Amino acid sequence: MNVSSEGTTSLTRVREIAVERGAIPEEMLRATRPFVVRGLAADWPLVRAGRESLEAAEAYLRRFYRGAPVRAMLGPPEIEGRFFYNADLSGFNYHNIQARLTEVLDQLAIQRTRTRQGAIYVGSTSIDGALPGLRAENPIDLGARDPLASIWIGNRTRIAAHYDLPDNVAVAAVGARRFTLFPPEQLHNLYVGPLDFNPAGQAISLVDHANPDLERFPRYVEALRHAEVAELEAGDAIFIPSMWWHAVEALAPFNVLVNYWWRQSPAWMDSPTNALMLALLTMRELPEAQRAAWQEIFRHYIFEPDEASLAHLPQNARYALAPLNAQGAHVLRGQLLKRLDK
Repeated sequence: MNVSSEGTTSLTRVREIAVERGAIPEEMLRATRPFVVRGLAADWPLVRAGRESLEAAEAYLRRFYRGAPVRAMLGPPEIEGRFFYNADLSGFNYHNIQARLTEVLDQLAIQRTRTRQGAIYVGSTSIDGALPGLRAENPIDLGARDPLASIWIGNRTRIAAHYDLPDNVAVAAVGARRFTLFPPEQLHNLYVGPLDFNPAGQAISLVDHANPDLERFPRYVEALRHAEVAELEAGDAIFIPSMWWHAVEALAPFNVLVNYWWRQSPAWMDSPTNALMLALLTMRELPEAQRAAWQEIFRHYIFEPDEASLAHLPQNARYALAPLNAQGAHVLRGQLLKRLDK
């Protein structure tokens, strides 16, 4: 495997599947490996507008805008589109603003006329909140799911590898994007930054996936051996399973991505990240033998539970160990809050 000076690699391509009538099969929406569907949204009016011209795509978006402010990330030309930390990880190399979407679109048009372009990125913005009606004209069939639908708008930008808890279908609506994906078990080789101080609320890899410094991050070579890459044109879609790391690079001077998130778990379940942060508080600094004991407790109750381990307890006396429902989760959350409030 070779890594060029531009950071490109000969990686495994994400598998592609064909679908009928524009609907992804139900079993594929529960997959644990990524896949690409070419042309899934080829008939979207937004996709057709973008193929006509960037100006037509912008005009189409403006039709739906009703004035709600959006959060935009702005970076100078020096960052070359890579939204990241500053040199000592004490801050970031960009700043956030609240603005009208029309103002952001105007600035994107201005940047396209410049030789050295600043980076502009409107990320993870609710479609229904910012552009009511857009989703109805550009639908996607995800079965009975009611996903969170978001829109991402910007110019040539690079987002570091990160993971999301929900499953994700992302559609390149305007422009092209490159996705580099890593399975969850490559965590150790991705050199992840701070858990609680990061650009968008999610821990990110410190490796520049477009130009990796393999002297500083030598284990990244192993991560690349397991990586999969996909380049999406307008109308193509990619399925990213829960917890898969993914770096995203926008390849055109104007890009629009639409994505859909959903969880394969009840709405009352809390984020596992809460458990991780609490474990940092309560377990990481324990003596090794005690950490090993707690590892066995978690294996027994969480990661490898079975009915035999609870057979000695009557159903009515299992309490927190009983199958959870909304009411049980409410009780358990209350007990946890009392413990934390001491």
